[in-house]
Amino acid sequence: MLRAWQGFLLAGSVVAAAATFAAPAGREAAYALLCLAVVGAVVTGVRQHRPARPLGWWLLAAGMGCGAVAHSRWVLQQPATVLNAVVTWTDVVYFSMYLLVAAAVAALSASRRRGAALAGMTEAGIVACTAIVLAWVFLLDPLMNDRDDWSAGAAVLAYPFLDLLVLTMVVRLRFTTRALSRAQQFLVLAVAVVLAADVAYIVAVMAGGRWAGSAFSAAGWLMFLVLLGAAALHPSMAVEPRADESRLPGNGRWTMAGLLAVVLIGPAATSYALVQDIAEGELDVIDVFLPLGATAVTSVLLIARLTRASALARRRADDLQEAVEYQATLQREMSHLALHDPLTGLPNRLYLDRELRARAHHDDPGCLLLLDVDGFKHINESLGHPIGDALLVALGQRLRHTVGPDALLARLGGDEFAVLMPCGDAEAVDNRCADILAAVRRPADIHGHRLHVTISIGVRRPAAPAGGTDALSDADLALYEAKAAGRDRAVTYDAGLRERQVERTELIDRLRAALTTEQFTVYYQPIVTLSTGGFDAVEALVRWFPRPGELVGPDRFIPAAEDSGLIVALGERVLRQACRDAAGWHRQHGTAVTVNVSPRQLMEPGYAATVDRALRDSGLPPSALILEITEGMLVGAANRDDRTIAQLTALRRQGVRVAVDDFGTGYSSLAYLRDLPIDILKIDRSFLPADGSGAAERQLSFVRTIVDLAHNLGLAAVAEGVETPAQVAVLRELGCDKGQGYHFGRPIGAAETSEVLAAARLAAAFPVGA
Repeated sequence: MLRAWQGFLLAGSVVAAAATFAAPAGREAAYALLCLAVVGAVVTGVRQHRPARPLGWWLLAAGMGCGAVAHSRWVLQQPATVLNAVVTWTDVVYFSMYLLVAAAVAALSASRRRGAALAGMTEAGIVACTAIVLAWVFLLDPLMNDRDDWSAGAAVLAYPFLDLLVLTMVVRLRFTTRALSRAQQFLVLAVAVVLAADVAYIVAVMAGGRWAGSAFSAAGWLMFLVLLGAAALHPSMAVEPRADESRLPGNGRWTMAGLLAVVLIGPAATSYALVQDIAEGELDVIDVFLPLGATAVTSVLLIARLTRASALARRRADDLQEAVEYQATLQREMSHLALHDPLTGLPNRLYLDRELRARAHHDDPGCLLLLDVDGFKHINESLGHPIGDALLVALGQRLRHTVGPDALLARLGGDEFAVLMPCGDAEAVDNRCADILAAVRRPADIHGHRLHVTISIGVRRPAAPAGGTDALSDADLALYEAKAAGRDRAVTYDAGLRERQVERTELIDRLRAALTTEQFTVYYQPIVTLSTGGFDAVEALVRWFPRPGELVGPDRFIPAAEDSGLIVALGERVLRQACRDAAGWHRQHGTAVTVNVSPRQLMEPGYAATVDRALRDSGLPPSALILEITEGMLVGAANRDDRTIAQLTALRRQGVRVAVDDFGTGYSSLAYLRDLPIDILKIDRSFLPADGSGAAERQLSFVRTIVDLAHNLGLAAVAEGVETPAQVAVLRELGCDKGQGYHFGRPIGAAETSEVLAAARLAAAFPVGA
């Protein structure tokens, strides 16, 4: 299917071919018809394609309207010849078409940039002056010399000057546009066609031909209108003209060569004309001054253009120099950003790695310290990331001052820093680590918050011989040991750490395989009501038997499960097994079950739903389940919007109780005891006195304080690690609610637990001596 512009081009060509050999009246009718068709094409094109600046197209439509009026007049009244009368109003209307077409081309080549109105005028002036010389030498001068009286032919003589104006605007369009659109190409081709037709017409009429011109001229005029209509309908008519700055200075080889050729044509044509006029004896003043004047103007325009080109070249050279300097500055900034942390301004991991590689062959490759802020995640989550970022900046400044100028301080990401310092002896390294630990312990005032933080350090000495990556890996192992040992300390790497890491990795692999088999068993330890001696609850404790007779202690595999994330699957297995075992005990004896929960489990979005499914599948009432969490877990979840708190709160609404294990050993806070969802405090075994010494008296004071605090808050107090009758007596005297420990029973399997609970019930029903 033909597009609109293609259809117009095809139909217009057919009309042009038919009208070329028609009678004069038929030609004029075809001219008028095509002019009106062009007006319609402009209206259609503007409405469909909506150019941003339609002024040029409306000027073209106005010009075609003038052409339609003039040709319609000539259809009705056809003069015998153009030379028998002066210019009429019909001629004025027709010539207005040329003026409007020139204005349209000028508008379509205009740019919105500053000084665009004069853009390309130098080049257009050079071409125009050369065209004047050629028109005079080869067209007007010979015709005027052949006729004694040519004043009556003013209408015909107007064509060269009008064509010259249109040609000037077309040259300007070409020199100011980066790449001509298809619509602009049609415009340029249309002007070229009409110029050829007008030249042929002038020659024919001045030689005595009829006013209608030859078939060649008629074909040119008709195709001129057809090409204008196609340009108006083409979609590219809406394309914004883009200025071609590269053409203005004349740096293009072909552009400059073309202009020089144009400049040389004028003098050559003038010389030829002067020789001819002198030989024929027809040399007039105008024959000298008009070509020479046009040539002089051309020379001035050429000089102006070269001057502008030189100025623009200098300006571009300055811009290029500025761009080069900016690129160099940008490259330095990018290099700095690539090697430095944007938050603290410290060197980053890449910088440190390069430094480690550079020092690999030095006599002193350096000692590497890997630092990690303890509890930083809690600060970020509870106080917000802006506070966390400000703390990192403050710590970076404090560390920079502490490590001194002889050490490299880097931030590796998150809350992790590194120090590369001269190795020296072990005592010097230990002293530097002690200085760092002490500096970080000092309170930091951040946006109205007084923060107390510590830092853990992994030491690798020497750093470089192992390679940058290996040194960081070794230091990271030492840092892990520092964290595991209680934080706020430095640990130096040794080969044993790597061996333990390998063992830990192997243990995790074995643990992952064990989850697919039945290697885990749940044991239960009783929790006794101290006032009655009755078994109130049991605590579920997982045991791992890889093979019969082989036991892997919880102190080994539980940390590995936590680190690897396998604690989620393991914890769910223990929970479901404990609920199934405790369901029967609760029905028969009213016994509850306590299940330990890790922080990693509570961070799972669906943990509350997991507990609910375990209760429903086993038939255990929610009130018979106690979830036991660590004190540090609640402190880290102090924000009431925390996922941990949300899940515990949801479970407590169903009746599940929450116990805090090892109370008093962590960062105890009355705020979380008051606000967070807990029901039971379990007093750590370290507070129970083993004898009657002064230290025991202080321990008793702690126990008494915790018991009183629990009761005042409406919580139950459970003492862990009860091993002697004396401890039981003291706890009863202090009012402690419940006890747990070897004195009441060691962890045993589910079958043995059933027997113990049954025996305890029987003993309670038939007490000795009753």
